[in-house]
This record gives sequence, structure tokens and C-alpha cells, in this order.
Amino acid sequence: MKRYETVIGLEVHVELSTDSKIFCDCSTRFGEKPNANTCPICMGMPGALPILNKKVVDYAISTGLALNCTIVKNCMFDRKNYFYPDLPKAYQISQLYFPIARQGRVTFNTRDGNKSIGIHELHIEEDAGKLLHDSDKKVTLVDYNRSGVPLIEIVSEPDMRSADEVVAYLDKLSSMLSYMGVSDCKMQEGSMRVDINISVRELGDTRLGSRTEIKNMNSFKAIRRAIEGESKRQIDILIDGGQILDETRRWDDDKNKSIRMRSKEEAQDYRYFPEQDIAPIEIPNEWIHKLHRLLPEFRDEKIIRFQKDYGISEYDARVLTSSKEIADLFEDTSKLYNLPREVSNLLMVEGMRILKDNYLDPEDLRLTPESLSKLIGMIDRGEINRTKAKAVFEEMCLKGVDPEDYMKRYGLEIINDDKKLRLVALKVLEDNPQSVSDYKKGKTKAFGNLVGQTMKAMNGKADPSLVNTILKELI
Repeated sequence: MKRYETVIGLEVHVELSTDSKIFCDCSTRFGEKPNANTCPICMGMPGALPILNKKVVDYAISTGLALNCTIVKNCMFDRKNYFYPDLPKAYQISQLYFPIARQGRVTFNTRDGNKSIGIHELHIEEDAGKLLHDSDKKVTLVDYNRSGVPLIEIVSEPDMRSADEVVAYLDKLSSMLSYMGVSDCKMQEGSMRVDINISVRELGDTRLGSRTEIKNMNSFKAIRRAIEGESKRQIDILIDGGQILDETRRWDDDKNKSIRMRSKEEAQDYRYFPEQDIAPIEIPNEWIHKLHRLLPEFRDEKIIRFQKDYGISEYDARVLTSSKEIADLFEDTSKLYNLPREVSNLLMVEGMRILKDNYLDPEDLRLTPESLSKLIGMIDRGEINRTKAKAVFEEMCLKGVDPEDYMKRYGLEIINDDKKLRLVALKVLEDNPQSVSDYKKGKTKAFGNLVGQTMKAMNGKADPSLVNTILKELI
């Protein structure tokens, strides 16, 4: 029986984290009222001329450098002509002939070891609007807020062979882009969208088979299912003696299958020609060198350094570096109060739980290194027990409270006044003679009862270790 392998290349569309759009000063803020962030330029009104946002070019060059690409020092924009209701100009300003970066490579870890994927090119373009389908009223509305939001498109070589490799590649890309501040890569908000080019061939064959493109995937789970489902569909066709057609398809996650949209477009179908309203971009070496110096320490390097500098395990380092916000919070807090393992445990256990329970992203936490270092110090000095510390930590994350003020306001301080505790302990011993007698006879559970009674008398605010010491001395 013939054996087949899957060949996968990706086109990853990434919305850039600029304050304004690519060719006008309209806001890129997500979640605004429909058509609130629009103007004659991004609405494609006659006579409105584009002005290129320099920050977009900075982000594109930085990403190209991070992906080990060659920066094209003389690049230009082109018009990609096609009509969609959410593209008011009836063309998209993109880059075909001279993209800003080419021939890169990105390496990442998989279960089978390191994998290296070639980057064919990286180009800049503008986003289209968004269609809103109302099935009840049987109408489709258009929101142009997203029209003109800056994108970079990262086109890989067909070097991936499985859904696992694709997800690992996308995870590496999103991590790098987030660490650079280029994009938040929130797939649920459309900040990162993926087109999958997929074909199959007999194992051992080096020729590329006919491919299909699955458009606009926006979750890792759906991407994994789409690759597995489309691969099986194509293999079944070949086994039955059929032929794979070059076509564009969409993935229906509810039906767990891909559905044909249209035949696959080629470059000539879009009638590309140079964009006449934007001058070519000349990128001197000084611009490239400056942006190269500003590249951050990425996750892989940070994982190694965290283990070395802070004495934490590789697992802990991987969790803490899963987002730049958590990594910075861990490191900045550890510099203020030198108990990195205490900081690590609190962020990894309670911090991750709070994010999950409240459906938050790390940047939503209202936690600062200064406030967290205060809480770590209070735990270290025995001024608050760990149970209450967890409750205070949650308030800090969600409401931004100061731990010292919060503790005083709600009376959460641990009492470790030796004289006061001795007076309470003596009263407990007088009121529980049977427990004292049982403990002296070797019944250790009786001592636990005495500790519990003392803690109850102190409203749970006493230092448990000090209570143990005092009771043993008095008995």
C-alpha cells in the first residue's frame, strides 16, 4: 500500500500594534463601534491619498531581522486589484515584486528535536474590513474599522510536514512578535490569521503535489484539525485514483471538513501593478543596524538565562517566559526582593490560575513588581500567612491594591507578640486540661487541638510556628 506525507507552507497575516493605521491617522483600537475609526483615506474615497506610517516599516524591518531575513533596501508597494465588499477601494496596497524582506529562517523545538523552517518572504500590506453576517435578518453588514490596519504577511517555504510542526512554528512566531511588541498576536481578535497551503505526495517523492489553500484560520485547535482533515481528504482522493485541484477552501470546524470556495488565484489574476501614490522606500544600513540593536532578548535565550541567574528549573523558566509580561514581572520583582523561587511559585501557581479563572491575558493583570515585592517580603518576614497571602495576591492582580494597605484595612496581619500570645496560650491550657493531660501521655493529636484553640482565640492571626513553640514551653 502506498504511503503519503503531507507538505505544508503557511501565510501568516499579523496585525501590527501601531496606534494609527498604515496610510492615515485613524485609530487601530480594537472593539470600537462599527465604522467609528474611519476616514476618506481608509474608506477609499476618490482623491484621498495615502501617507505611509514609518512605524509600520520599523516593525517590518525588525521582524525580518528577527527571522534572519535579508532586508530589501529598495522596496516598493503594489496594487493588488480585486473586489470584495469589505475592501472599499477595490484594490489592496501590498508588496509583490519587491517585498521588504526575503530568504529568512526560523528554528524551533519539536518532540523530534529542532526543526528549521525557511521564510520565503515578508511583506507589508493593509488589512480589509470585516463582514458581519446577520442570519436572523438575512443581511450582511460591513465594518470598515479594520480597513487600513497595517499587516505584515510572513510566507514560509513548504517545509512543514505535520500539524504539530505547524503549531510549534506558529507558537514560536507569536512569541517572537509579542516579545518585540510588534503585535499582540491575539488570534481571537484577528490579530494573527493563517492561510494553510497543503498538499500530499508519496513518501520519498521530492516533487510538490497540487495544493489547496485553506483561508483565514484563527485558532491553533482549528488549524490542527484542518491540516489533519484536509490531508486525509487529499490522500483518500489519490487512493481512489482521483486528482487534487488547485483551489481555495475554507474550514468548517462544526462539520470537521474543508469546503471549496473557488479555484486558486495566481498573481496574474490580481493584475498587480506598482502603487503610483507611494514612493519606493530606500532603507539605508544605518536604519537596519539601529533596529537590529533594539531587538529584545527572546524567549529561548531568556529560558536559559533564568535557569542560570535565578536557580529555577527549566520547566519553571518555560512557564514564566510564556509571555513577556510575566517574564518581566518575575525578573523585576526578583531584583527588588531576592527570593526568585518564592516569586516563581506565586506567579506560576496562583498567577496562572487567576488568568485562567478570569479569562484574562497577562497584560490585563494590575500587578506591579513593586507591589509584588512587598507581598513577597511580608511572607518572608512572617507578617502574613500563605493562605491570606494568596487572597491578597488575587486582589492585587485584579484590582491593583497595595498589599500593605489592604492587609491593614482588613486586619490580616500576623500577630507575633510573644507576651500577648503567652497570655492567650495560658488561658487555652487552663480551659483544656484534658488535652494537656492527653498530650503528656503521648497523644499528639491533643496538641493539635491546643494549637487550634489558640489560633481560634487569636482569630487566625497568630504566627502558627510561634504558637507551637510557646505551647510546648508552657506545657
